[in-house]
Amino acid sequence: MVIMSNHKNRVCPVARAGHLDSRVRRWLQNPRKILKPYIQNGMTVLDVGCGPGFFSIAMAQKVGKTGRVIASDVQEGMLQKLRDKIQGTELEARITVHRAKESKIGVTETVDFVLAFYVVHELSNHENFFAEIKSILRPDGRMLIVEPSFRVSRKDFAATIQQAQDAGFIVVKRPKVLLSMTALLSKG
Repeated sequence: MVIMSNHKNRVCPVARAGHLDSRVRRWLQNPRKILKPYIQNGMTVLDVGCGPGFFSIAMAQKVGKTGRVIASDVQEGMLQKLRDKIQGTELEARITVHRAKESKIGVTETVDFVLAFYVVHELSNHENFFAEIKSILRPDGRMLIVEPSFRVSRKDFAATIQQAQDAGFIVVKRPKVLLSMTALLSKG
């Protein structure tokens, strides 16, 4: 179904992973603050386009010992950076590192929450992406889409949200995230 497109320069290269997981970013976009309202102990959550694990690690801390994080990316290099970070820690047991395909995430397990942070604009097929997410999201589950306002136009973001709505999602709210446009979605 989806994940990241082959379009040149659309997918953040592994060489820039340090920019995705920096102290400055943590200060500007604190993962714990952003995720606090959505993730609880015991949940199964999916981090789509996880990169080096900036949000995956915070998610793993929030789901606790009984929860699980599926950290998915198309780039093996990004996934290896995440594996290196969690190796030998208690988070290693909570995070399942999953290599997605170019055209499909490939997760079949049902999840309570999906995070798509700065990734939807990199996808080649939004229609398939939303259909795939809808098929694995629990009936009371939520998906948070966050897109960079410095890269994605308001018009393009509105079109993305319309595609989500066409797939049967409902916009629950528009949380505030610095330098971003957002939508918290539920299944309709």
